[in-house]
Amino acid sequence: MTTLADVLVVGGGPAGVAAALELRRRGVEKVILLEREGHLGGATRHCSHSPFGMREFGRVYFGAGYGRRLEHEAQQAGVDVRYGHSVVRLGEDGSVLVTAPDGVETLRARRVITSTGAREQPRSARLISGDRPIGVVTTGTLQSYVAFHGLMPFRRPVVVGSELVSLSAILTCLAHGARPVAMLEQGPHALARAPLTWLPSLAGIPFLRGAEIVDIRGRERVEAVQIRHAGEIGTLECDGVLLTGHFTPEASLFLQSNTGVDAGSAGPAVDQDGRSANPLLFAGGNVLRAVESGGWAFREGRSVGAVVAADLRRDPAAREFVPVTYDDPVKLTVPSLLRPSHLREGAFRHFQLRFRRRAVGRLSLELDGQAIWSRRGRWQPERRVLAPLPPRALLAAHVHFGFQEET
Repeated sequence: MTTLADVLVVGGGPAGVAAALELRRRGVEKVILLEREGHLGGATRHCSHSPFGMREFGRVYFGAGYGRRLEHEAQQAGVDVRYGHSVVRLGEDGSVLVTAPDGVETLRARRVITSTGAREQPRSARLISGDRPIGVVTTGTLQSYVAFHGLMPFRRPVVVGSELVSLSAILTCLAHGARPVAMLEQGPHALARAPLTWLPSLAGIPFLRGAEIVDIRGRERVEAVQIRHAGEIGTLECDGVLLTGHFTPEASLFLQSNTGVDAGSAGPAVDQDGRSANPLLFAGGNVLRAVESGGWAFREGRSVGAVVAADLRRDPAAREFVPVTYDDPVKLTVPSLLRPSHLREGAFRHFQLRFRRRAVGRLSLELDGQAIWSRRGRWQPERRVLAPLPPRALLAAHVHFGFQEET
């Protein structure tokens, strides 16, 4: 096994392509991007709507057009893109085991960036009981049917979820001749922000909060769903169930490695440079936490690429790190590790936090027991919260986010 590249990038979505482009822009000679599908763009390729690319390229693209632009940029930059390559194992020495059209091979690089994105939870992970008819799909499956095959799998689906992707799913339905029967959110509030959450009402689609599916009925196709809403059981006739949101990082490669995953984010634990516990292995984009927009993932991948380009000038060192801890109901923080660094600027200039549930109270950043920042607010579940990441935090022995909840 020989060193084939300066950097191997795993995953050809916005974050992976942006990292590869930034590496080439900063003079890194040999950058190989491994993509399991036949095109770049990741999940954005499936989206038959806009906007994509406004901040990256100064114009608005639909999902497929955005993917083509990413491919064009990678080609122009001289990135060695290898399609049909699936990574099945991350080595501790900068190697990756790959299945490719020509068989199984092992590639090695001086650094590895993983940007495998996130995926929606299917029915099995949501523990929805009932029959097993045709017509129960996730948003990604729906958009793939529409974008690549011109097929709409139903005409009157029930939409489950109220995240940003849920509204994207409704737009896809309405644009291709399907009208959802209802939109269900298990929690008491929509997870997406207003005014986006006005879309169901504007389209005449009932939006039921505090509602969940308890049974799916149908022989060959979905015929109806039984729901629990406001303490009562009712039935909605429909011909499909569209499961949206409930994203989880596509972090199976880290589960198989010594690096492991962070319990809060379900993605790899990384420091302020995007570096994992293994100094050769970096990560960026939605594999770190589910889920941000394509534009956010692109900018994050670009930042990680810049850090890795600088890191290549030095020998990697396994420095000790400090885990970032937090009080409930904080769910996760990225980065979740901090360590001293020789780099002038890290990939992350802020902490990104998420809350498990709706809460009112004061969030504070504590370094070695001293609160150096705080903010009071009404915090919503699964929405990005940014907190400062001061340079002196990298030298602290204890880094903690405290939360004082108000009733």
